[in-house]
Amino acid sequence: MRRSALPALVLALVVAAAARAVPLPGVKTPSRNISCFWVPERPSPRGHLLCDIRHAAYTGTLQQKCMSPPTQLDWHGFELPARKVGQIVCAGGLMYDARDKPAYVVLGYGKVWRHRGFTCASRVTGLTCTNRAGHGLFLSRGSYRVF
Repeated sequence: MRRSALPALVLALVVAAAARAVPLPGVKTPSRNISCFWVPERPSPRGHLLCDIRHAAYTGTLQQKCMSPPTQLDWHGFELPARKVGQIVCAGGLMYDARDKPAYVVLGYGKVWRHRGFTCASRVTGLTCTNRAGHGLFLSRGSYRVF
């Protein structure tokens, strides 16, 4: 009888963990090269955007910057806080709860996506995301800018 209760308990824990997973709303450009998603800052209702670009002229330089002392981390990307200037980020792991999963929509060129005070505009020339304070970031294959 004891053995039969164990699988049920394991199943209940897996279902409870899956139920806690939260979809993190985000966007990808039509080329799927650039992606950004919103990450909540628990317990606050505010959050930030995490953005990544798969292929760009500068990704090798940013990766080297992240891997060099004193940082010595293995990932690079971009972050846009709710009220501050966009920035390059280096991290040694996930920057959000691993149980949560980004849920992307493809943002067609000329289209705008809005979520919790963030606005991202997709253009053939790249993706620009801003916060309510007017700070933001621009990503394209050829260049990036944080402001």
